Amino acid sequence: MSGGETGTTDGTEENGAAAVDGNEHGDGNGERTAVPEPRDQEQECGSPEPGPVPDRVPALRRLLRSRTARAVTVAGLVGALLGAGAVAWRTDALPLAGPAPCWDSLSDATVSGLFGDRRTEVEEQSLQADPRDGKSSYGQCRVTSYKNGLARRQMTVRVHRLDGLEGTDAHEWPREYLAAGLVALGDGLPGMTSSTRAWLALPQSCTGRDTFTGPTVVDVAMGRAGLEVSSEIDREDRAALTRAVVEAANGAIRELGCSGAYRAPRDLPSLVKQQDTRTDAFCGIKGLTLPAAYRKNLVRTRVGGDGGPARICEAGGRYTPALRMTTVTDAALTEIFSRDVLRAGLSVKGAKGYGRFNGTRALYRASCQTGPVVFMVEQLEPMADRDFGLTRALLPGYVAAEAERIGCGPLKVTLPGA
Repeated sequence: MSGGETGTTDGTEENGAAAVDGNEHGDGNGERTAVPEPRDQEQECGSPEPGPVPDRVPALRRLLRSRTARAVTVAGLVGALLGAGAVAWRTDALPLAGPAPCWDSLSDATVSGLFGDRRTEVEEQSLQADPRDGKSSYGQCRVTSYKNGLARRQMTVRVHRLDGLEGTDAHEWPREYLAAGLVALGDGLPGMTSSTRAWLALPQSCTGRDTFTGPTVVDVAMGRAGLEVSSEIDREDRAALTRAVVEAANGAIRELGCSGAYRAPRDLPSLVKQQDTRTDAFCGIKGLTLPAAYRKNLVRTRVGGDGGPARICEAGGRYTPALRMTTVTDAALTEIFSRDVLRAGLSVKGAKGYGRFNGTRALYRASCQTGPVVFMVEQLEPMADRDFGLTRALLPGYVAAEAERIGCGPLKVTLPGA
């Protein structure tokens, strides 16, 4: 797959700057910048390094990428300008010089990898803050492929800031984008990917971040979350979706008035497969034992995200998980659980942090040497004679064992009534 070498970093900026090639700087004219302009995202791995590129995007490229110029160009070609700041076109109706899908970001190789040679239609919103909810939503882009007049595949790309104060992104978004089927992008990229979902956080030097808010992310969805077809197809789709999220993030960085870009990862971990449950080292965590009462329900486990923003273990039968345990180590990402660790249920006590427990879901936020870490246990289905006691049974041991594994221990938490 397309890619490049990893950029270097001094590790000084939280969430995102480390994954961008170069050092953060300003241009003296009030423009927010992340890093110098990078190599072309369509370069193949191992291609020679290009020469220096100016920090500022050239004026002609800025004009072609501007909302007004794009709308005029597309209107002249297709004869339609839909809605406020939204355009739509068929990819086979544009000349080669026209804008690429999703903020002039998706390469021909990426589009072909996702949709083959089918006819595609693009619906794209300009990136601007939603006036009704501040800066949480910036816009989205949708690409749909057709065969014999019928829609066959669709990919949706969103740019939005993850909420932590209202709690709106603490449940639905993690179910899809912090699931065990996703792996870390690696190479310092603050994101994760699978064959159906991928996300990448934008540099905070470009987007900023307020208290109790998570990072601004570009997330990509294609089909049903977690759908698996075959190893070969899943690997191909994951590779194409990874290119798509990196390229779309770079397009968003340009559209938001910043310079610099991410480099696509050189390679990805193996696909996440289910394994037989180890009850004495549950979810691969030394020192964590699965209670005997729940072992017949949790016969299979799989673990994703190792080495990335979050590590996720799902356990259950062969088809659907009944339990999810998540360790979020990315400091910005922990903020999306801010409301839940403060207000969602009864208090969970500990010397190095605080949390909440509501029966089926328990969270604990700890202060570790590397920054804040959130430990979360969720029971997704009743077990052991309709019992929902697994969350209570696992949280103290999970926090203690995981803290030791990541170098944050010792940690001890106390649940209400204990």
